[in-house]
Amino acid sequence: MFKKFTLDNGVRVVCEKIPYVHSVSIGIWVGTGSRNESRDNNGISHFIEHMLFKGTEKRTAKQIAESIDNIGGQLNAFTGKECTCYYTKTLDSHIDIAVDVLSDMLFNSKLSPNDIDIERKVILEEIGMYEDSPEELVHDILSEAVWNGNSLGFPILGTEDSLNKLDREAIRRYMDINYTPDNCVISVAGNFEDEKLLELIEGCFGSWTAKSSEKVQYEKPRFITDKRIKEKDTEQVHICMGFSGIEHGSDDLYALLAVNNIFGGGMSSRLFQKIREEKGLVYSIYSYPSSYKNAGLFTIYAGMNPEHMPKVITLIQEEIRELVINGVDKEDLDKSKEQLKGNFILGLESTSSRMNSIGKSELLLGRIYNPEEILKKIDEINMENLNAVIERVFNVDKMSFSAVGNIKKDSII
Repeated sequence: MFKKFTLDNGVRVVCEKIPYVHSVSIGIWVGTGSRNESRDNNGISHFIEHMLFKGTEKRTAKQIAESIDNIGGQLNAFTGKECTCYYTKTLDSHIDIAVDVLSDMLFNSKLSPNDIDIERKVILEEIGMYEDSPEELVHDILSEAVWNGNSLGFPILGTEDSLNKLDREAIRRYMDINYTPDNCVISVAGNFEDEKLLELIEGCFGSWTAKSSEKVQYEKPRFITDKRIKEKDTEQVHICMGFSGIEHGSDDLYALLAVNNIFGGGMSSRLFQKIREEKGLVYSIYSYPSSYKNAGLFTIYAGMNPEHMPKVITLIQEEIRELVINGVDKEDLDKSKEQLKGNFILGLESTSSRMNSIGKSELLLGRIYNPEEILKKIDEINMENLNAVIERVFNVDKMSFSAVGNIKKDSII
């Protein structure tokens, strides 16, 4: 059962009590990511995520890590395009330590110039490592192509140029604007005492006040049809095909998830069975939807030997045409719905995934759907809305393309 309350300063708290477990997962969700940035400070959201682990007024970086390691817990964080999350998973008996460490990181980080310089080098190494992972890089190149001119297309890690412009003043200014009580959600899932939890959160977060009233509004991005190739000395060629998808919060997203299961979402999907299992032309091939506020993207990925690329592209296009012309049959839809429900229900068994689900939903949508509501939405997927989503998304005349590998820019579609 979900509970939600709001502190006097605007911090939203969402929690789900699971009395039969002995763990508790806590996430501090901040509504800021690379989509909130500009070209000049691109990467600052991710940079701040790193900096909050570098030490506070009462804990060194090592002591922050030890505070959770010593009780057998987990402490980590991640940055996305629209949010940043700092989270712990500990035994329920150590919930007070978890809340104290997270709040200390959030409010008391030193952000020393020396640490900023050190972490800049670390993140530049991370960018270099990413550049050496073409199977990951190709997705970012696609995102930059389809959202060109909009911050939704910015890389989460930033660039060497933008990172070199960051200093303590820029970080503080960005945090003042984006790290505010009304832009934060605290999500908790696991075993806890209601009164103690509220007391802990009130004590650590209740006096937090906003230093800025400036708010970032996301403009609706325009999907751009483009082709981008990065020539790189690799054994394989990695490609992505992108289509305008469905925004976060839309019920049509459930129909698209059902289509994705059938088309390219797993080992039993059409793309995998046809192009890998039957033809043996790729090692990896899959598709997936990404959803954001007022925007969405549907991506098809494949990695292959360069000599197989023309054939693979042709086969993917044939599968797209088959999907658009003939759709899917009722039996495949029913199987896909059961798969969606199974994946969802299995995910409910982890306190971490439940904390993620309720925190992200409250932050981005302003509400939480309970499991019964989710399962009902999956059950309501029918042939009519499935075909409408296929027609809306799989428009081959509005497809973008990215590739990384040993290829020439004029050698492909």
